[in-house]
Amino acid sequence: MRLEVGSIVDAKVTGITNFGAFVELPEGKKGMVHISEVAPTYVEKIADHLTVGQEVKVKVLSIGEDGKISLSIKKAMEREKAQQHSGAKKQRHTSAQGTSAKGPGSFEWQPKHSDLSFEDMLSRFKQTSDEKISSLKRGEAPQRRRKPQK
Repeated sequence: MRLEVGSIVDAKVTGITNFGAFVELPEGKKGMVHISEVAPTYVEKIADHLTVGQEVKVKVLSIGEDGKISLSIKKAMEREKAQQHSGAKKQRHTSAQGTSAKGPGSFEWQPKHSDLSFEDMLSRFKQTSDEKISSLKRGEAPQRRRKPQK
């Protein structure tokens, strides 16, 4: 298999440094995933996200003339999620004839406060937000509201 920019391949983590992770690609080739390409969130320590010997999917970002291969785990995950999302959309679209409302994925979506109007929910949110901001300004930890008993 010939590596091309944009392709997603399986890789095995062979080393971890402060600035990235080295991985082994198909046909024994080696590449590097920079710390900024490890996860979609901020990564302080790569060891919190990867371990040596771990199998990962990586997207080929670039192949330098010197043979250095730049890779991204984050972009491989984004592409995989996009493919799953478009597949889920098609599945939901074809099963839209059902009577219940579907939320993301195959979960049943139930509004938390179906008996409240939008204005009531907005008012409740604003009140909670104001209380949290006030307590933060006073240097206190925000108080968690208990759910009202029905």
